[in-house]
Amino acid sequence: MWDWLSLEWFTLAKLRAFSWTHPYYLYGILAIPVAFWLRNVFHAGAVQRLGITFVDKDAPRSWSVALRYLFPLTGFLALSCLLIALARPQLINTLTERDAEVIDIMLALDISDSMLEKDLPPNRLASAKSVAKSFIGGRLQDRVGLVVFAGEAFTLCPLTNDYELIYGFLEEVDHRMITVAGTAVGSALAVCINRLRESLAKSKVVILLSDGENTAGNLDPTTAAQLAKAFGIRVYTIAVGKPFISRAVRDSVGTKLVHSVADEGTLKTISSTTNGHFYRATDNTTLAQVFRQIDRLERVNVKNRRYQEVKDYYRIYLNWAITFLLGLLLLKATFVANVLED
Repeated sequence: MWDWLSLEWFTLAKLRAFSWTHPYYLYGILAIPVAFWLRNVFHAGAVQRLGITFVDKDAPRSWSVALRYLFPLTGFLALSCLLIALARPQLINTLTERDAEVIDIMLALDISDSMLEKDLPPNRLASAKSVAKSFIGGRLQDRVGLVVFAGEAFTLCPLTNDYELIYGFLEEVDHRMITVAGTAVGSALAVCINRLRESLAKSKVVILLSDGENTAGNLDPTTAAQLAKAFGIRVYTIAVGKPFISRAVRDSVGTKLVHSVADEGTLKTISSTTNGHFYRATDNTTLAQVFRQIDRLERVNVKNRRYQEVKDYYRIYLNWAITFLLGLLLLKATFVANVLED
């Protein structure tokens, strides 16, 4: 009730925070001193004066003389507060509500030893993690989960829209998380399906990123792809790394080297079976472009509804104006006001 009784309402920061419905009234504050000056000019010759004949020198000045300035000052403050109230100060809080159809996305990330190849600097795994974070940050309210796989697969992060949580899990991803060697593409896809099969989202997506052929796991990737299709899950597959020649080579000391190359045939079959897309990412730029393309494909229409919460504060300054006007009447009835000038 008495929250208006504070000098904070007259601070520059508070006044700047307001939106003004009728700001032109504020210019009237500048005219008040001019009006007082004009009053003095036109009434200078009409002021009644009382001569004191028995005093042979100027009357001594005292604190009561200074108090007479309270009368015009109070009048100025009263009129200023009235003009501020007429300008109608408001605080406007704009609220935006977004309606979007949520997409559930499972990201399956290969963390086998071959992901440490440096053809995508600093290595394939680090590059994939970095681009995945950018992709997740561009989503709007979508739920995202994370599956990692090598010779076996497990869920590192279930579906969530807490993106900071997912960033934390991505930072922790390391090739040493799974000690079983190999690349279980079918098992990774099965884990993703298990997370998405009961989802009520209109669109369910798996982004499977790998650089090696399916060499482990108990489930064939093609069978897993058919299961994904049955549950209405679309799979985007990304083969990471530069393709190598198919023949084996030997190094300078005769040791046989076997390069890991993504089995494009299997990844293409998975994507085509589920009405998804297959991509080959041979460098960091291409990998980033792939995720941007998937981001564009898996977008839904977003409807924004804007509301404005308006709160008026003119009553605050109206209360102050009344207070100063009452003070003005009080001063008028005392010696502070010069009755001879009326």
